[in-house]
Amino acid sequence: MSDPQDHHHDHDHQVDALDRPDSPWATALAPSPNHDERRASIDILLLHYTGMTDGMAALKRLCDPNAPRVSAHYVVFEDGEIIQCVAESRRAWHAGAGSWQGREDVNSRSIGIEIVNPGHEWGYRPFPEAQIAAVVNLSRDILLRRGHIPPLGVLAHSDTAPGRKQDPGELFPWQRLAEEGVGLWVPAAPIQDGPTYRRGEEGPPIQALQAMFGMLGYGLQVTGVFDAPTEAVVTAFQRHWRQARVDGIADASTLRTLRDLLGAR
Repeated sequence: MSDPQDHHHDHDHQVDALDRPDSPWATALAPSPNHDERRASIDILLLHYTGMTDGMAALKRLCDPNAPRVSAHYVVFEDGEIIQCVAESRRAWHAGAGSWQGREDVNSRSIGIEIVNPGHEWGYRPFPEAQIAAVVNLSRDILLRRGHIPPLGVLAHSDTAPGRKQDPGELFPWQRLAEEGVGLWVPAAPIQDGPTYRRGEEGPPIQALQAMFGMLGYGLQVTGVFDAPTEAVVTAFQRHWRQARVDGIADASTLRTLRDLLGAR
C-alpha cells in the first residue's frame, strides 16, 4: 500500500483536476484529494500491492482525506478493472521515504500503480492473469506516453524502500512484464553451491557488493559491513530479480544475476 505523505503542501484541487482518465485502459475515476505539485520530471513507474483485505477497502483509503493521507495514480483490481485516482501530472502520495539512483522524493519522480492483493500480512497469493494483463496494458501505455522512464525505472516499492517495504513481492511476475516490454530483466542465474555473504560479515568483498547494488540504483552506503540495510537490499533485489529464493543472503546466483543486470542496463 501507499505510504502516508510526510510533508503536506498547499495545493489547488482545481489544478489538473481529474475529469477524464490519462490512460485509455482506465475504465473509471475515483478522484483522490491526496496529491500536490511535482518537483521533478517522471522517470519511475512504481508498482505496489495494496496489502489490505480487499480492493474496495484499499480504494477507499487511497481517497480518504483524513490522516494518514495516501494515494496512487491507478488501482488495478483482480478482475482487470483499472481505476484512476490522481492525474499523472500531479504528485501522488504512494512512495514515502526512499530513493533510487541517489535521488529521493520518489513521489515527484514516479507514477504509482496499486495492484490489489492482500499482501504478506493478509494472505499473499499469486496475481490473476486478468490483473497482470491489465497491469501490462496500463504500464505499456504509460511508458509510451512518458518517454523518459527507462527499463530500469520500472520498479517495486521494495526497491526504493527496501528497509520498510516488500511489495509487490516475490510472486509478482516481473519476467512476464519484461517480455511484454515493461521493465528490465535478465534470466536469474541458477542457484548452486558457492561463496555466500551474509549478515555480520565484513571486508572488501562486502564493499564491492554494496557498490554494485549502488550502481544498479539501490540506496546503500558502502560500509564494508554486511549490516541490516545491506540485508534488506539483497532481499529486495531477490524479490524482484531472483525470486526462487528470497533469504537476504548474497549467494553466487544473486551476485551473478546482479552483474548480468548491470551489464544489461
